[in-house]
Amino acid sequence: MSSNYNFSPIRNIFIIPGLLFLRDTIIIVPMETKITEKTRERVLLLSVDTNEYDNESAVEELKALVDTAGGEVEGVIIQKLPAVNPVSFIGAGKLGEAELFCHNQEIDLVICDGTLTATQQRYLSNALKIRVIDRTVLILDIFAAGAKTYEGKLQVELAQMQYFYSNLTGMGEGYSRLGGGIGTRGPGESKLETDRRHVRRRINALETQLKALDKRRTLQRDRRKKDGFVTAAIVGYTNAGKSTLLNKLTDAGVLAEDKLFATLDPTARALKLPDGREIMLVDTVGFLSRLPHLLIDAFKSTLEEAVSADMLLLLCDAGDPECEEKLDTSLELLKELGAENKPVITVYNKCDIAPGAYLMPVSRNSVRISAATGFGLNALLDLICKNMPEPTSEIRVTLPYKETALAAWLHENALVKSERYEEDGVHVTAVVAKSALYRFVPFLGE
Repeated sequence: MSSNYNFSPIRNIFIIPGLLFLRDTIIIVPMETKITEKTRERVLLLSVDTNEYDNESAVEELKALVDTAGGEVEGVIIQKLPAVNPVSFIGAGKLGEAELFCHNQEIDLVICDGTLTATQQRYLSNALKIRVIDRTVLILDIFAAGAKTYEGKLQVELAQMQYFYSNLTGMGEGYSRLGGGIGTRGPGESKLETDRRHVRRRINALETQLKALDKRRTLQRDRRKKDGFVTAAIVGYTNAGKSTLLNKLTDAGVLAEDKLFATLDPTARALKLPDGREIMLVDTVGFLSRLPHLLIDAFKSTLEEAVSADMLLLLCDAGDPECEEKLDTSLELLKELGAENKPVITVYNKCDIAPGAYLMPVSRNSVRISAATGFGLNALLDLICKNMPEPTSEIRVTLPYKETALAAWLHENALVKSERYEEDGVHVTAVVAKSALYRFVPFLGE
């Protein structure tokens, strides 16, 4: 069977249209197929233009995703419709056109620019007599190939399980519920119910493991805060050059490739600024327009690096025609994550290969750079210095019990490293902004 189905839409899941094979609670893993030029699959893209977003840009993005996954786009069929067909995704006429194209061009795989229901996926597979996946499965496939750390692999598997859990219903007659006529009722549960229970159990196990890892990551972030480290998260659209920038500034040695989602696991490195202060730079997973929510949920702990950072370096490819739109997409996702109030430095990257990029107007808190050549990095470092939090100082104070307001102020506005209750008052060690030190002069020392 593996020789007939050596391609997996998701590299950790073996799926044939209408069937999902389970062994206990683990979905069967197929043999890996190394992508070479000879094995690049021929792909047809299907898209429905409902005027909800820029369809042309979406198709170009999908082409880039296919290329990253190791496929070759042979054709694109776009249909303007008020809404996606709930059964067949596209209309009957375009479906016939797609069937003819797949036959004549020997297409291996059809990818729909959207999220298919199980019913739509089964209908298209039967009508086209070929494997059909959607945009979400394609992104999951890329994530599965790119995950290198234990946490990254768990996050990808969780997203996979959540996707298939929501799509088990309607994946074929074998998943229909028992009952509905004389002689069909019984005490057992249907295959659908059994498989949903197995997948749900695996989801719960993955969530438990990720919570433990998230707790460790939180402790690491807290340790940085206690040690006085200021952090800057490098965020932005996928393939904007975040890893290249981190490597250029810190010699981090992070994998930097010209493809989407080359980085899935966050990397932190210390950087000494021109004024002598130090900052921790954190590389993060790239953003994407219409990024599926299940991926946001699965990678929440990774994306929280941006939420906990003291400032954000928002990168964008200056040569991308959709540069400003992608900046807006990144800002919307940051807002959704709760990081909209952070200081943001907008960084227009790849200016060495972007025609006219040097003439691009920039605001007070933005800069033009080339992470590859080093152009503009000094200006970027100066902006980071200007956006650094106010200088702080560690103090040890003994607050009388009548000064509860000051103790509360410390907890709200400073970093309390230790607190001990004694007869003479509360002994506190805290990191406080230097501009607020006057409040505690009468209580300094223990």
